Amino acid sequence: MARLFGTDGVRGVANRDLTAELAVALGSAAARRLGSVSTTGSRVAVVGRDPRASGEMLEAAVIAGLTSEGVDALRVGVLPTPAVAYLTSSYDADFGIMISASHNPMPDNGIKIFGPGGHKLDDAAEDRIEELVSSGPGQRPVGAGIGRVVDAEDALERYLRHVAKAVTTPLDGIRVVVDCANGAGYAAAPLAYRAAGAEVIALSAEPNGLNINADCGSTHMEALAEAVVAHGAHLGLAHDGDADRCLAVDADGRIIDGDAIMVMLALAMQESQELASNTLVTTVMSNLGLHVAMRAAGIDVRTT
Repeated sequence: MARLFGTDGVRGVANRDLTAELAVALGSAAARRLGSVSTTGSRVAVVGRDPRASGEMLEAAVIAGLTSEGVDALRVGVLPTPAVAYLTSSYDADFGIMISASHNPMPDNGIKIFGPGGHKLDDAAEDRIEELVSSGPGQRPVGAGIGRVVDAEDALERYLRHVAKAVTTPLDGIRVVVDCANGAGYAAAPLAYRAAGAEVIALSAEPNGLNINADCGSTHMEALAEAVVAHGAHLGLAHDGDADRCLAVDADGRIIDGDAIMVMLALAMQESQELASNTLVTTVMSNLGLHVAMRAAGIDVRTT
């Protein structure tokens, strides 16, 4: 079998590559690999998704796999990927699962698994889950041993309280246009920026299961740039389908890419003496300009 896990979970065209059967198997395998029995005997996994139509099917399948192994599924609904990572820790869950294909088109979907504390799985853990998928289910619990499904009523509010702690400067007087990509951040993103004090104009914040990333979000910046100029906004922010990334446009509608955003943040944190170890960590995707700018500012860069 070809390796299931890519750089960011298991992805493919939903119902063709990523089937309900595979989702059940992944949920079951994750439960066996990551569901450690606590002193009370309960095992819990946080499950979230983006709004694409296939997410409903895959959520049900993943939950079937989890509960078949005796793991309770704490369903948090449509939330950003970082929210699922945070809530895995906040709810003290054994692990978390996010169902999303990020910036990919609507027919795609994906399953991303977080380990304890909401951390990304290492290769060894992913390899073991793949082995368990291939081997099929073992002896499963019955009766009271089957896992239960619980809806987390405070998931969004809990995540917004966490995000608010990052706001060190009030955004009062700032007008921002936010393109939510008709995705997982359609509710959380506008609420978070408003809570910080900004006046928010939300675009593409009406997901219907079919319109995620459709000519909107961080892969299609044209509408955001036009809206920023039309509304006289100070800036615009564009999220992707699972709201774990953003790009920006300035007041004139010019795109500010991720490298430029990181440079601005690093310089601001250096000035306020908040830049840990005077170091910026970036990926091999960053361009030479970022490295030159950081070197000129005396900031170390580590590449991963």
